[in-house]
Amino acid sequence: MQKRIMLFLCLAVASQAFSQARKIEFTEYKLDNGLHVILHQDNTTPIVAVSVLYHVGSKNENPNRTGFAHFFEHLLFEGSENIKRGEFDKYITGAGGTNNANTSNDRTFYYEILPSNQLELGLWLESERLMHAKIEPVGVETQREVVKEEKRQRIDNQPYGSILTEVLKRAYTVHPYQWAPIGSLDHLNAATLDEFVQFYKTFYVPENATLSIAGDIDIEQTKKLVAKYFKDIPNGGKAIPTPTVVEPEQKAEVRDVIFDNIQLPAVIQAYHIPAQGTPDSYAIDMLNTLLSGGQSSRMYKALVDEQKKALAVQAFPFSLEQPGLYITFGLTNMGVNIDDLEKSMDAEIEKVQKELISEREFQKLMNQVESNFVQQNSSVVGIAEQLANYHVYFGDANLINAELERYKKVTREDIQRVAKKYLTKQNRVVLHYLPKSAQSKPEGTQLKKDN
Repeated sequence: MQKRIMLFLCLAVASQAFSQARKIEFTEYKLDNGLHVILHQDNTTPIVAVSVLYHVGSKNENPNRTGFAHFFEHLLFEGSENIKRGEFDKYITGAGGTNNANTSNDRTFYYEILPSNQLELGLWLESERLMHAKIEPVGVETQREVVKEEKRQRIDNQPYGSILTEVLKRAYTVHPYQWAPIGSLDHLNAATLDEFVQFYKTFYVPENATLSIAGDIDIEQTKKLVAKYFKDIPNGGKAIPTPTVVEPEQKAEVRDVIFDNIQLPAVIQAYHIPAQGTPDSYAIDMLNTLLSGGQSSRMYKALVDEQKKALAVQAFPFSLEQPGLYITFGLTNMGVNIDDLEKSMDAEIEKVQKELISEREFQKLMNQVESNFVQQNSSVVGIAEQLANYHVYFGDANLINAELERYKKVTREDIQRVAKKYLTKQNRVVLHYLPKSAQSKPEGTQLKKDN
């Protein structure tokens, strides 16, 4: 009886928490040139986030010119017809703000966080990036060197830094997800100036962009400023290339060994999963929280705390606009055989496949999902980004308020079902990362503890 009462109380508290999630009010519209605009007013603090999401990522690239989307993330800070080289950041810092950008397989995202009285500055800068960016030899050569250095630091000289690159090229055989956003430096070196110009003219056009502004603004005044800086920018006038190829179903496990500049071996497993926003993607997300949602998760408790086979273990859905991957990572503890760690990782997945999780554990997952959902909207730039993401990927910016309902439709049986359906050996890539010192030794050689 006491357990039932406690369960009822947990359900009641969780239900109340869901209902208390703050609703994000917003206004959205489209300019005649195709630019989609989303505005969120929050006058609690004198800060505004100005962001532009371009629906172009590494999947939109020519297979012989990979790395373009990421390269442009850097290149478009070079300047414009009205902004001298190196002065883009100076405008932001001089106004007391910050700015950044990032590129994924599916999109490129730029943003500024500014005092709200500098909103017009942010709009001017982003309109310059969209309409007047300078693509000239000096900027291209400068950013080639920047990208080379980034690759050296983050991939070539970073322990385990090549994991994503190595996973993708084995998990995908025909789809352009097979290369990581960093792409190929050889492709960038071989590209002509005209190829860069054409990429800009193709993808950096109003109809391929979403301007999302959140923070201390007045909606009507902001509309006027948006029109002032963006309405006269001409659209591209042609279809935006996007891949239609479908990756064939993987029917046999792919295994390989990577020798890297590391000290401890690691196991990486990558399972094919559906695209983000599909019903099963929500069940997979909750499955991931069960397996890897913090130090109280199943994999961490079993492999790190109890069995002490792993120094660290983590899993995450590599969710993409088109079918992505579910990736698990385990770092062996000293003295542990890499095959033993892999078997233990598999065992935790098999438990979910064979045993329905308890109501109590399921409610814990729901609480974690709700908390994560709220945290995504805890800053103005987070809200601006989420609004743009939901519009671009799902065609519905209001999912910033409603997507939680999709998680609430997931059942315990759904979590078990997706584990059985997708986390199968024939549907995965397995990589064993080993120290270069083990290259002459048979795979699975145990690293001995010091006496």
